[in-house]
Amino acid sequence: MATVTRLGEEYPVVIFSKSSCCMSHSIKTLIYSFGANPIVYELDEHSNGQQLQKELKALGHKPSVPVVFIGKKLIGGANEIMSLHVQGKLVPMLLKAKAIWI
Repeated sequence: MATVTRLGEEYPVVIFSKSSCCMSHSIKTLIYSFGANPIVYELDEHSNGQQLQKELKALGHKPSVPVVFIGKKLIGGANEIMSLHVQGKLVPMLLKAKAIWI
């Protein structure tokens, strides 16, 4: 879990994803739409992707992708991100993390 957490804390927004996952694509598209430039780790294309996926599962994420860190904090998967968006809390969170500027 140390590798995933360390990677998740390196940038304002970090997304662990799979290039073939439609939910990963939707969450990336949503976050990009606000002008954020997340660091994306595509687990199916990353040399250490299987190990990272095991760490994500150990953190309790099933399915294991997408998983989003914002402001050095583990936010969660697609359900958590969409809930924050619907509640109007995602943009303020991105602003606070300095991932976007308005």
